Amino acid sequence: QVQLVESGGGSVQAGGSLRLSCAASGYKFRYCTGWFRQTPGKEREEIARITSFGNSYYEDSVKGRFTISKDSANNTLYLQMNSLKPEDSAMYYCAAATLCKFRSGYWGQGTQVTVSS
Repeated sequence: QVQLVESGGGSVQAGGSLRLSCAASGYKFRYCTGWFRQTPGKEREEIARITSFGNSYYEDSVKGRFTISKDSANNTLYLQMNSLKPEDSAMYYCAAATLCKFRSGYWGQGTQVTVSS
């Protein structure tokens, strides 16, 4: 059974940093993995992904501020978030899927990030 568990969310002031972690169990990191976020009333949006080959991609609003990485030995995915803005406040989810087809993949339960101005 594949399980993804996020941690590291919290409250921070604008300009601050947080590092989210996503601990995976039940599989080895051969999946495409990514981070998503969602605010009430809006669709969940993908903000970063890292493929099984190690190629990373970012949504424009987080490019240059967020960094996705993975520790394959420990089956953990990370999202380093710097220069946080109030509009980054959301529930953050990690996901894993073959061929980056996240809709049919595995999801964590989410971790809340709140950025105050």
